[in-house]
Amino acid sequence: MFWSTVALILCVKLLLIPSYHSTDFEVHRNWLAITHSLPISEWYQEATSEWTLDYPPLFAWFEFILSYFAKYFDAEMLQVKNLNYASSGTILFQRLSVIVTDFVFAYGTRELCSYLSSSGIRKSSKWGSRWGSPAAILQILLLGNAGLLLVDHIHFQYNGFLLGLLLISVARVLQGKCLMASFWFAVLLNLKHIFIYVAPAYFVYLLRSYCFLGAQSSSLVQWRSFSPARFAKLGLVVAYVFLVSFGPFIVLNQLPQVFSRLFPFKRGLCHAYWAPNIWALYNIADKMAIIAGRQLGITSNVSAAVMTGGLVQEYNHVFLPEITPRTTFLCTLLSVLPALVKLWCCPGNPYHFVRCIVLCACGSFMFGWHVHEKAILLIIIPLSFMAVIWKKEAQMYVFLATVGHYSLFPLLFTAFELPIKVLLLVLHSSYAFFNLASLFDMKKCSLCLPLLSGLESVYILGLVPLFVFENVILPLLGLNTRLPFLPLMLTSVYCAVGVLYFWLKYYWHFLTTSEVNHKRKAH
Repeated sequence: MFWSTVALILCVKLLLIPSYHSTDFEVHRNWLAITHSLPISEWYQEATSEWTLDYPPLFAWFEFILSYFAKYFDAEMLQVKNLNYASSGTILFQRLSVIVTDFVFAYGTRELCSYLSSSGIRKSSKWGSRWGSPAAILQILLLGNAGLLLVDHIHFQYNGFLLGLLLISVARVLQGKCLMASFWFAVLLNLKHIFIYVAPAYFVYLLRSYCFLGAQSSSLVQWRSFSPARFAKLGLVVAYVFLVSFGPFIVLNQLPQVFSRLFPFKRGLCHAYWAPNIWALYNIADKMAIIAGRQLGITSNVSAAVMTGGLVQEYNHVFLPEITPRTTFLCTLLSVLPALVKLWCCPGNPYHFVRCIVLCACGSFMFGWHVHEKAILLIIIPLSFMAVIWKKEAQMYVFLATVGHYSLFPLLFTAFELPIKVLLLVLHSSYAFFNLASLFDMKKCSLCLPLLSGLESVYILGLVPLFVFENVILPLLGLNTRLPFLPLMLTSVYCAVGVLYFWLKYYWHFLTTSEVNHKRKAH
């Protein structure tokens, strides 16, 4: 059944090949050209295109390998000077490269499903068919994830490949293979550094559960049980991966240049389309204060549109204090600290580790600097695993997945993709709502969506009038051209409220739930 599902989703991906692609398509074409045409000493120096190489070195090598297959489709795509080159051969190759590398995601999904089936942590639902087993539901939630289909196979990126490595690493943790887990996560970090969001969860869990012998008690750690040998093994595995990745640039004395590309803090607090996080709410609060100030005659000379141009730039707040990278780092650190403390105090519990990954990703998404809206997938994907084991996490998953996937809609703004993105969201959310509800044998309230409370149902259903207003009413009034950033801002702010609600609720759930109760409720 697993490979049947993979084949079905593969057909969907193939049908999406002719669809719209974003500037990320040109980004990756340019990186193919850079790594294929230039010596390694120029990879992080080349600046012919504005889309310079800004991923870690292992991803550059990944593009280098792809480039040797690309030349058989259209060698012209590998010329650095051919900016915005998008021949039919180029489009076909790049789309197929995403589809083929997605088999890493399929393998990671299979590893998690195999663990779920063999561990006995969650029994099948009473309605019993193989399609209703936790593993079967999990594979469809992951392989058919609406967000991944939208972002990778229409918008264009390689998130499936990268998240597949995350799933493999998480599966190794669940299997007790800590060294392999650390190896795959180190590889992942050197492919895309956004996964540093969840690195604290790995550090705390592996240090506490692998490096302290017999450290399965929640009592205070006995430092005499610390194993220097295990710590050295762990350190050597991680150091080896980083040395292979960054070693050539250390030799070339280009490490500062590489890091300046990886961490471009001059890009500003928010992306062009505000990610639905705390800074979106912060920005809108400042804008509302500007409008109120204008009405009161306080800020008559200040432009209220300073943050609505849709450009990547540094924004200047008027009423609220200016936010700096240091501020966002401090807020992110404080947001994940309680979860890390809980993880430290519960050694040997891999399910708490997965929860901590979700919270670290969510804390970084809520408070990080220049967060991309696509980072919501880093929360939704690991949460999928927990959703088929515990009822409360199933409830929170259907809420976040619906809101998070809707928040990706502004990435696809052409008319052709409008029905596609709606269909993908409706199919995924409907499947998640009804199958997870059946898995936990929950009775549906006639006034509520499955698994959700009345207030949560009202909020989720509120996405419908929001969509109609943005895509029907605004165009009819001609406001979509006069105020192009308005629908983006509405989506961002509305979804930010939902993501904030999820973060607070899931945090409270994690901090207040004991291991004993979780073990009992899982069955």
